[in-house]
Amino acid sequence: MSVPGYEISSDAAKIDVEVVYRFLNEESYWSPGIPRDIVEKAIKNSLCFGIYSEGSQVGFARIVTDKATFALVADVFVLEGHRGKGLSKWLMREVMEHADLKGLRRLLLLTSDAHALYAQFGFTEIGNPWRFMEVLRSDIYTKPA
Repeated sequence: MSVPGYEISSDAAKIDVEVVYRFLNEESYWSPGIPRDIVEKAIKNSLCFGIYSEGSQVGFARIVTDKATFALVADVFVLEGHRGKGLSKWLMREVMEHADLKGLRRLLLLTSDAHALYAQFGFTEIGNPWRFMEVLRSDIYTKPA
């Protein structure tokens, strides 16, 4: 699958950090106020995918993984002017088919609004949520230093 006029790449050198930072900081519901240096560090230490149109980045997905057993899908987005074209489905297909991610025992993600998208790729609600624990510091980017 592909979408005419777009390309997807996992080449880290192509990631436009400013586009990713601006979206995560200003438009996402999951990381408002995130500092740019944290975004840069997260990108550097993850397997990242970008969607590009005419040389500009219009979408993103970040995968935290050991490339052997586990991955966490994070920071998935398509910029507003490019939504409704099947780009998120194509992006997720590329993620799921990537050589470093095929055959992993567990992939996780968190979403508040895209359950139907991720279900198409085999994601389901956690069947045993009592086994999962977390430390959540939801105000870490917005509380005074």
